[in-house]
Amino acid sequence: MSQSTDLDLVNVTKQFGTHAAVNNVTFSVARGEFFSILGPSGCGKTTLMRMIAGFENPTSGDIRIRDKSMIGVPANRRPVNMVFQSLALFPMMSVGENIAYGLTCRGVGRAEADERATRMLERVGLKGFGERRVTALSGGQRQRVAIARCLVLEPTLVLLDEPLGALDLKLREHMKIELKQLQGQFNTTFAYITHDQSEALVMSDRIAVMNQGRFEQVGSPRELYHNPATPFVASFVGETNRWQGDVASASNGAVTVRLSTGGMLHGRGGVSQGAALSFVRPEAVALAQDAAALSSLPNRFEGRVSAVLFDGAASSLLIETPGFDQPVRAVLPQAGPLAGIEVGEAVHLGWTADAMKVFAA
Repeated sequence: MSQSTDLDLVNVTKQFGTHAAVNNVTFSVARGEFFSILGPSGCGKTTLMRMIAGFENPTSGDIRIRDKSMIGVPANRRPVNMVFQSLALFPMMSVGENIAYGLTCRGVGRAEADERATRMLERVGLKGFGERRVTALSGGQRQRVAIARCLVLEPTLVLLDEPLGALDLKLREHMKIELKQLQGQFNTTFAYITHDQSEALVMSDRIAVMNQGRFEQVGSPRELYHNPATPFVASFVGETNRWQGDVASASNGAVTVRLSTGGMLHGRGGVSQGAALSFVRPEAVALAQDAAALSSLPNRFEGRVSAVLFDGAASSLLIETPGFDQPVRAVLPQAGPLAGIEVGEAVHLGWTADAMKVFAA
């Protein structure tokens, strides 16, 4: 274990009876890294976080913070602080008292604690808020108070458990950017858990995708998005088209898949025979008014628009396409002749072999 990691988990397992909530997980988080654990509800991510914080003991394995084993070290003696979705601020205390509370508990003098709390408020953009009641703050301001209360203690590691879950969409979008900037400004190591893939993609340096107690893949947001290692990662991270079929032929990583409806698709993957799952991102689907424009693509089809899902720059089309059992999803062009396409219109669509990832089903 190197000195440049703040957190190392080695073969950590947590059993509840016969059920392994966390199953032999090993990973390291580098100093100053924003590391997210992404997965659906019930995959074990909260249990993992509670073990790092000291609220649960692993059944086996080791948890090390800056190279010191934390096994048997109680939660209040670990250099770790946690921000929960509920934030757990004290409503009867002012903002400043909330932030100074942890310092006074550690024996820091009142005057110094207040001064450090004031400085911290300034750093999180809440200068002059020290005297206010917590109950008088907006959701985003409370969020910042909870993080300030954490950071003022200068923990080695900040654990965040779905902290944006209770905020409305607009504020959540804003807080994603703000959290990322705060983390960079303080250069504190963040371990963040979420089931929201856009949160993880926007904020993290690296992400672990968790499923049924195990890590399916650990990598940068780009790697997970463009080079998923498993069908679960391909379908859980980002929007995607997904089709099931059988391998018709395979050589040197090039795979041809026959769909049950008879369509043939050409993609890439490490599968050579049997049932296969194919994935294509909506933005990888090229659209054109006439077939000739797509003549160089190995996957070419003609379909009809069955729905326009308007969402500004994130708008997409659903295209009923012969040979497919469900509509193909494609990003709606923002400009050009197809920008105004409507339901019922015919359209040509296609994609490269590289854009289609094929896995064993």
